[in-house]
Amino acid sequence: MLKLSEEWVLIPLKNLGFLGRGKSKHRPRNDPSLYDGKYPFVQTGDVTHAEYWLTAHSQTYSDKGLAQSKLWPAGTLCITIAANIAETAVLTVDACFPDSVVGFIPDPLKANTAFIKYSLDLLKQRYKEISRGTTQDNLSLEKLNSIQIRVPPLSVQDRVAVILRTYDDLIEVNQRRIAILEDMARLQFDEWFVRFRYPGHDAVPLVMTELGKVPEGWSVSSLDNLCVKITDGSHWSPTSQPAGKLMASVKDMGEWGFDLSKCRSISDEDFDKLVRNDCLPLLGDILVAKDGANLNKHTFLVTEQRDDLAVLSSIAIIRPNEQVEREYLTAALKSPDVSARIKQSVSGAAIPRIILKDFKKLPMIVPPLKLQSKWVANFAPLAEQCRTLTCSNFRLRAARDLLLPKLISGEIDVSAAYETFAEAAE
Repeated sequence: MLKLSEEWVLIPLKNLGFLGRGKSKHRPRNDPSLYDGKYPFVQTGDVTHAEYWLTAHSQTYSDKGLAQSKLWPAGTLCITIAANIAETAVLTVDACFPDSVVGFIPDPLKANTAFIKYSLDLLKQRYKEISRGTTQDNLSLEKLNSIQIRVPPLSVQDRVAVILRTYDDLIEVNQRRIAILEDMARLQFDEWFVRFRYPGHDAVPLVMTELGKVPEGWSVSSLDNLCVKITDGSHWSPTSQPAGKLMASVKDMGEWGFDLSKCRSISDEDFDKLVRNDCLPLLGDILVAKDGANLNKHTFLVTEQRDDLAVLSSIAIIRPNEQVEREYLTAALKSPDVSARIKQSVSGAAIPRIILKDFKKLPMIVPPLKLQSKWVANFAPLAEQCRTLTCSNFRLRAARDLLLPKLISGEIDVSAAYETFAEAAE
């Protein structure tokens, strides 16, 4: 086993490479002339939603935008210092980012990028504690450098990085497979229920409705007419967090289920006090994120019975009736045109949220049940693969996170772990 006093030393992050804030000097920041160019512009939300690699960005800079910013090279470690504190991801392309993100470029003779990222992930909670302020949490460069990182020799860093990166690489592969399956499902949904090119469509004329022309025999109905229940989760959130039961919010939602490893723990006593609206898979319940930045971003069908899980009021619970297939309704709620109409049910400037009484009036296109069932027969195998891959990723993250502190701290013999890991991979 490695002796920490001899081989692992505490070093400030700034002494392991270049550390600097992103730039976004122009005011106002929302000046349209800064955007829609060829230079990727990464924001805090993009870093937060990334796994290891930062592969997606929500905006691009023009030449004017680049001139008032800075282009960071691929391989830069991005660290958020505002809003979502101490989230990390590694750039896959050259990109700009604002001063709410810090970039770290390691000295190749001193530090391994992946090792530093995992070290920061392990220290994330501590960073959050020192960044709490009276108004908004903020992690300055000074604060970032106030925490030293325990660093082993570079050869040990490299081995730790290989072990942990293997988990993230597998997660990334699964994510790409999920994206392909989702695209396949989305294309058929759009072909049948948006473009109306379903089997036998040539013989069916279009008729006018409040949502425009739809095939004859189809209808438009409000969401509450298609459901036996539209409600939300608990409006009380206990402050204590001992081990016991789980409480989920929109932050724990994905496209295919909850990441239970991220859910809050609450006591059995507090759980019993909650006025809960249970989510029942046998009754086809659908969950919709209805608050904040995640509003309508995640919608999924409940497929697992969890008697130890409660959801907060930031999540809407929808139970469809016999007029609509639950898989069809889930996909319809996620479609772009319905999402745009959902935004009309939103209220609140600081924290936008779906208002249930307006949400219930949401108009929905309803194809014949027989056609819905035919689409579901094609969609179900794709959905099952997505759920299986998602569960696999949850397990991979849990295994990585269990191993991470032991490797980063030097608690276990890295050389022995690496050899065992290498043998298992062959």
